Amino acid sequence: MTKAVYPGSFDPLTFGHLDIVERCVRLFDRVVVSILTNPAKEALFSVEERCDMIDKAVRKRFPNVEVDVFHGLLVDYAREKDAQVIVRGIRAVTDYEYEFQMALMNRRLAPGIETVFMMPAEHYSYLSSRLVKEIASLGGSVEGLVPPQVEKRLKKKFRKS
Repeated sequence: MTKAVYPGSFDPLTFGHLDIVERCVRLFDRVVVSILTNPAKEALFSVEERCDMIDKAVRKRFPNVEVDVFHGLLVDYAREKDAQVIVRGIRAVTDYEYEFQMALMNRRLAPGIETVFMMPAEHYSYLSSRLVKEIASLGGSVEGLVPPQVEKRLKKKFRKS
């Protein structure tokens, strides 16, 4: 059984992320969508909110996907989960340069865990959580960029501010 970990901040979850999840479930027996907790980064949504949004978006469609949270070294977490693969989404060349360095370091730290780069569908190649938050914060529509429940939560967050 091949198990993959798809890590990220998912703040918030986008259709680009879900596109990668959908590709993963076709390739791997189990997929763990793992939210990285990073105290140095200020997130818009709490870890609990992000878990809930991801769970609602994947639970019914993909029974072989679980949602989890981790902190620390990704390779240590992947070993804990008995994963053989780390999945990283890549949108552009700038993503590749950073991810390539991380993949090589992860290989050095855990030679038995492979990193697989996946590109989202072309129409999501420009999409990032950062852009979604910026659009939502300025009152723009994020319809078609995020699942409906994420769109509602973004509207609610930015109505408060």
